[in-house]
Amino acid sequence: MARASLDKDPADVAAMFDGVAHRYDRANSVMTFGFDRRWRVTTGRALDARPGEKVLDLAAGTGVSTEEYARGGAWCVAADFSLGMLRGGRHRNVPMVAADALRLPFADGVFDAVTITFGLRNFVDTRAALAEIARVVRPGGRLVVCEVSTPTFGPIRYVYRRFALRLMTWFGRRVSSNPDAYSYLFESMLTWPAQRRLAEIIADSGWKSVEWMNVTFGVVAIHRAWKPHADS
Repeated sequence: MARASLDKDPADVAAMFDGVAHRYDRANSVMTFGFDRRWRVTTGRALDARPGEKVLDLAAGTGVSTEEYARGGAWCVAADFSLGMLRGGRHRNVPMVAADALRLPFADGVFDAVTITFGLRNFVDTRAALAEIARVVRPGGRLVVCEVSTPTFGPIRYVYRRFALRLMTWFGRRVSSNPDAYSYLFESMLTWPAQRRLAEIIADSGWKSVEWMNVTFGVVAIHRAWKPHADS
């Protein structure tokens, strides 16, 4: 089966996620020791999607996060460029769209918010994707990104990188339908920028008031930002 490399060729990444779709949600829960559910709940609180709002859940995979974010009554659509992942979530009661993050099939300013949960690091061009996301968000709308990050306390950071991350990946490989894909996921976690650097990338892509919250000692961070009004 396919596995992507850190050059993140879109075709390779899509093929890799097609290959893991069958057991992806189960593998995530096993690999994170069940913390994935807590992280989605915390991300949903940061998103704070209200009734009447339109929310794009980008890189949504099978839509498990989309269901979580729709609980408050907002209209949430799952978008992903892996058709296999979308097919794996057909049982979920959320709208789904095949979409490339660099060329989103939506008009300007149609969403109140966009969220990305553990998907941003898979985009081939992070800045270009963040700029394209800003295009489809209304002025004053928000971006919420939940992604792996860097523990801020030195001893925890050492244990996480030397042992915990490898153990998580090992568990993921054991239950995945494409074990080789977890080699890429391990590499992408190790090379992903830390909290402050990601905030700078988001700001450089046209977003303002970027803030972040560490979760689980900084193993995960939730970044939030807003799209400026034209006169700001």
